[in-house]
Amino acid sequence: MPEMGAVDQEGIARRFWIKSKSDWIFAMYSPFFLSLASGNLDSHTFLNCVSQDVHFLKAFAQAYELAEECADDDEDKSAIRKLRKRVKDKLKNYETIVREWGFELPAEGNSIVATVKYTDFLLATASGKVEGEKVPGKIATPFERIKLAAYTLGAMAPCMRLFAHICKEIHHLIDPDDSSHIYKKWVDYYCSENFETSTLQIEDMLDKLSISLTGVELEVLERLYLQAVKLRVDFFSIQPIVQQTIVPLSRVQSPANFNLTIFCDFDMTCTAVDSFAVLAEIAIITAPKLDLSGYETKLTKMSSADLRSTWGVLSAQYVEEHDQCIESIMSSETVEKFNYEDLSKALEQLADFEKRANSRVIQSGVLKGLNLEDIKQAGQQLAFQDGCRGFFQKIVRNENSKTDIHILSYCWCGDLIRSAFSSGDLNVLQVHSNELAYEETISTGEILRRVECPMEKLQAFNDILKDCNANGQQLTVYIGGSVGDLLCLLKADIGIVIGSSPSLSRLGDHFGISFVPLFSGMVKKQKEFDEGSSPNWKGLPGILYTVSSWAEIHAFILGS
Repeated sequence: MPEMGAVDQEGIARRFWIKSKSDWIFAMYSPFFLSLASGNLDSHTFLNCVSQDVHFLKAFAQAYELAEECADDDEDKSAIRKLRKRVKDKLKNYETIVREWGFELPAEGNSIVATVKYTDFLLATASGKVEGEKVPGKIATPFERIKLAAYTLGAMAPCMRLFAHICKEIHHLIDPDDSSHIYKKWVDYYCSENFETSTLQIEDMLDKLSISLTGVELEVLERLYLQAVKLRVDFFSIQPIVQQTIVPLSRVQSPANFNLTIFCDFDMTCTAVDSFAVLAEIAIITAPKLDLSGYETKLTKMSSADLRSTWGVLSAQYVEEHDQCIESIMSSETVEKFNYEDLSKALEQLADFEKRANSRVIQSGVLKGLNLEDIKQAGQQLAFQDGCRGFFQKIVRNENSKTDIHILSYCWCGDLIRSAFSSGDLNVLQVHSNELAYEETISTGEILRRVECPMEKLQAFNDILKDCNANGQQLTVYIGGSVGDLLCLLKADIGIVIGSSPSLSRLGDHFGISFVPLFSGMVKKQKEFDEGSSPNWKGLPGILYTVSSWAEIHAFILGS
């Protein structure tokens, strides 16, 4: 009996779906679904797309038949048989279903290339033609046959969940009383309890069949699941769209007179760890070993434990006083209408706090003795948020894009940031931050204080724009996630908040800022665009767009 792979309590299907978000988000942000959500997708485009479902359903029915043959017990066979019957019934009644949506299905045409790629992949999987796997036959063991059934369902399950999830997202944005939205019935169909039940049934069966798989086999299953997601995303990405759309942002503008400038915070926006912690760890590891001859301090003789304690005290004091500062700002009366000047004035308290905190760090001497080479090495190994590095790499490698990228950060050490972006062509990113002072290559413990507070970030932001090419249209995007980013986020044409900073949310609510999920904001802008107005992203003041991942930012700005 094979060694059992560990499947978490959440279920393998759910786990794979969450893991594939960085892929399926590109389908939701595609021009096809954005236009459909706005209610203005060209009907011919829609019908050409849904007509391909006939080919998908036929492949599903055949794959279920092969999976049923591989199932081990009568209960599993019966469950898969019911799933197959649902597909065959839908295939039989598909023309009627499309009429219920308010459309007439065109005569069945040939499969398009994207359809063929998925159906060939699915049927090859169901037939046992999986890379590195044995084709089942008369000598195949029951475990090998169950494995193949799991692989087959793994190649189908994400297709169901993709429709269910995206349509639920769209459903929230459609007014229930809006009879003018011609795709409402289609959205309702994929949001229905019946469709969700079918989706859960295939996912439950996938979970059950996966229980006996080994760790290696689960890796194969995951690869097949992710491949299915990518193929379905590709299908929606290549759908020809007649009307203009507002996405992807970098492609819909005229390159001849359009300049895109992207500003981005660094700590915990780009990175998975704070630069404070990185510099502290370098100091703790290296300080006891230093011989600073001419300017040795008592800190170089401290044990690693004592030095770690010193950093801990500085960190705890920072957090405590930061919270007190936020509470002090929040003690003012909540505003009913957003006012940028009122927010700026309130954040002056934060500016004073940040500068005091930096003075404490300098006076403590904990930054003294850091070696520039150690900093650069740590920067090159710095962990980034998923998708962040890939997003920037795609921008800088796009020769047709006129995009400038600026990193604005409170980080004490610009060299750490520059080294983090030194690979993959990202050294073209321009860094605006504080800097450590050095004697040769050893830090003196002083900080060249250039970007310490929200106002100084805003000043850097404004100075950069003054130096930009004044010819043509200028569009600015700021990406950040902390209170220190607020003024820049609100000043940019498009302010994107990534992460879930409680302080930023509380201050935003207190000062009348509206936090709008980026996808819903896009749908609203697309509707305005469809009605004849230009996609004016600035719009009403005090609006910020929220995302949960870099994949959303990538899909919005660059597309797939």
